[in-house]
Amino acid sequence: MLRPSLSSPSSYLLIFTRRLFFGKTKVMAVALGLTPATEPFPGTSLLTPHLHGNVGLIFSSRPPADVLAYFASFNPSDYARAGTTASRSFSIPPGLVYTRAGEIPEEEDLPIAHSIEPTLRKLGVPTKLVKGKVVLEAEEAFIVCREGERLGSGQTSLLKMFGVTMADFKVGVEAWWEGKTGGMTVLEDGVEREVQPVQSGGMALENGLDDSAGDEDDEP
Repeated sequence: MLRPSLSSPSSYLLIFTRRLFFGKTKVMAVALGLTPATEPFPGTSLLTPHLHGNVGLIFSSRPPADVLAYFASFNPSDYARAGTTASRSFSIPPGLVYTRAGEIPEEEDLPIAHSIEPTLRKLGVPTKLVKGKVVLEAEEAFIVCREGERLGSGQTSLLKMFGVTMADFKVGVEAWWEGKTGGMTVLEDGVEREVQPVQSGGMALENGLDDSAGDEDDEP
């Protein structure tokens, strides 16, 4: 199961590779088995309690250490969402407005499309069309955001419009199941904890987990 997050290094997820599933958690829970009696393979129902929130499943033949290493280094930049803290300041220079607004040299950039000008005005940017070109009418740069401030939806729309990323996309591993043993390993604060499947006629799982896990998702 995978649990992606934006700018949240403490967020983790659940894991299996090769094929990735990111859908309704209740549907995925049914596929894994809500109880030992309904699981397709011994121990898969152990993952059911972890199927909540923003999570997914990834199935792989690679060893867990390889998958953990991959996601530890997987940290692409992404566009910030409303409520995110600005990691830096950004402003639009006065004059002709370019697609990257000064983020790259003008000789490598292009003027922004005239069709975007009404959207810029709606977002509070004082622009106008001059001979088919979008121009910022101001003596000074238009400040979109300042470092450290909480971003609003209008600000994040402008940042995305000019290709400015201020968030990190992270995927954490919460737990994984291994077909050879039928056991599950839970990752908590960097510490691995093994959980064994319920034995026939047995009640408790190792480390205090029992076969009642996931009952909240059972159908009446």
